[in-house]
Amino acid sequence: MSRKYKPISLKNAKTCRLSSRNSKVNFDKLGRPFVGDSFSCFLKSLPDILSAADFRSVIKAIINARGKDRPVVLGMGAHPIKVGLSPIIINLIEEGIITALAMNGACIVHDYELALIGHTSEDVDVELCRGTFGMAEETGRGINKAINKGVKAGYGLGRAMGESISKGRFKNKELSLLAAAHRLDIPATVHVAIGTDIIHMHPAADGKAIGEGSLRDFRLFSSVISDLKGGVYINLGSAVVMPEVFLKAVAITRNLKYRVKNFTTVNMDFIQHYRSRENVLRRPVISGGSSYALTGHHEIMFPLLAAAVMNEVKKQ
Repeated sequence: MSRKYKPISLKNAKTCRLSSRNSKVNFDKLGRPFVGDSFSCFLKSLPDILSAADFRSVIKAIINARGKDRPVVLGMGAHPIKVGLSPIIINLIEEGIITALAMNGACIVHDYELALIGHTSEDVDVELCRGTFGMAEETGRGINKAINKGVKAGYGLGRAMGESISKGRFKNKELSLLAAAHRLDIPATVHVAIGTDIIHMHPAADGKAIGEGSLRDFRLFSSVISDLKGGVYINLGSAVVMPEVFLKAVAITRNLKYRVKNFTTVNMDFIQHYRSRENVLRRPVISGGSSYALTGHHEIMFPLLAAAVMNEVKKQ
């Protein structure tokens, strides 16, 4: 026989005073209409809630890190370059905000092409159907030549490319992240998965040189991460390679007894992926530190962060 239910009585339900209840949203945290004429006014108009609060925390972490001469490391995929962020990143390097760069292999393709000819990012759909995707002669020949020469001289991939662009005949070398890092003498490392980048399809590609150069860069990157205590690591637009490389760098430096704890990690992407969530935001700071996910389009969110940071720098 099925049970028979009657509507429950609420007669004896207990209530509490609204004034004594804890609330997550308070009037002093609400946003304000932007009626000012400065960027500071705009920032002050934002609510102090959820991602807006996290955004302010990231700004504070970066400012605090640089004020104490602690590193601010930018790890990145290629998409930020493709959406026009290179001049903004270079400015942050020149202003002493970003102290080290780490990038996946695709970054050097777009960085090189922008410096060489002022445009990059082919139409994959069209070129793939034609059988010409990734086969730009100047790109394949030039990058592989720079890698082979630089690795032979004892460099990692980042320095090999930075020196090649800095000293070569490039119309727009001021747009190159790697050239800027070379010019300003900050670490710039490139972390490659063989077969993922168009330059690997060219006959000049030397797996030994690419692998050796990338391994050298991993060791240099690990040296940077060994000094991360009190600093900030930003993962910008890399869903797989850089989150994995960052986690391994944290692992080996802790294995070597460096005190890689109590730092801030930030993941900036238009989707919060598994590896960036686990390997950037969660696992590295379990033993101490803070992490923040800032979700949105790179071409909006990163310039906003850069402007906010520089706004605070100018106030000091």
